[in-house]
Amino acid sequence: MPQTDTAIHAIAHAFVAARRDGHALPDYPGAIPPDLATAYRVQDAALGLATGKVAGWKVGRINPPIDGIDRLSGPIFADTVFEATDGDLPMPVFADGFGAAEAEFLIRIAAAPDPAKMRYTMDEARDLIDAVHVGIEIASSPFPGINTHGATVTISDFGNNNGLVVGDAIADWRDVDLNRWPVTLEINGAPIGAATAATMLDGPIGAARFLFEHMAARGIALQPGQWISSGAVTGVHPVAVGDRVVATFDGRYTVGCTIEAR
Repeated sequence: MPQTDTAIHAIAHAFVAARRDGHALPDYPGAIPPDLATAYRVQDAALGLATGKVAGWKVGRINPPIDGIDRLSGPIFADTVFEATDGDLPMPVFADGFGAAEAEFLIRIAAAPDPAKMRYTMDEARDLIDAVHVGIEIASSPFPGINTHGATVTISDFGNNNGLVVGDAIADWRDVDLNRWPVTLEINGAPIGAATAATMLDGPIGAARFLFEHMAARGIALQPGQWISSGAVTGVHPVAVGDRVVATFDGRYTVGCTIEAR
């Protein structure tokens, strides 16, 4: 049975209130959205309730795909985006909820995409980008089971995003194959994950292309200067309060943070 507007609003309100007040949701606050369209209705309702400015969008993988769709999106709020400093940058998670860190390429939008354009080539997507940085996405939700109940639950709580650590810009990003770069992630000095962006479907530029098409279909305008967190390269790695996270890209670019309780 399709979920009513009242039920969707109740789920959205529960997540927005929990994020605002910093408390956990031991159980999912309603019926789990049965499909992607319903999940995005919850996300849209939550965006209408939230007061923060959207500074970008995270892109994540749906594996296996749902109805042929293999990526998802969620908003990144401006008050959760920080430039990396010396590696001790504190980044919050919901201590009684879910928390993880992900090594990601961060893409900055140069020009607003045409809201009526529904399809992009890779070159067209690349032309709308003015910078690529290394970074870390903090995935965290008041609901501890967000990562075990599928993509519709992830989408319904802002895509499970709770922050972005923006590292150095990659000066020659247009001239190198980012998909071939080795990426590693360490927690408290121990290697946790290693991979290349070649495992991320069609890579970070492909993630941008997906987002441009996806947001046009949703009727949401993207803005110059917004970030795209393009997907976890080495995986979604659970973290606890006090953990120090360091991601290294191509053995040359390093970015880090320390996990704290929200």
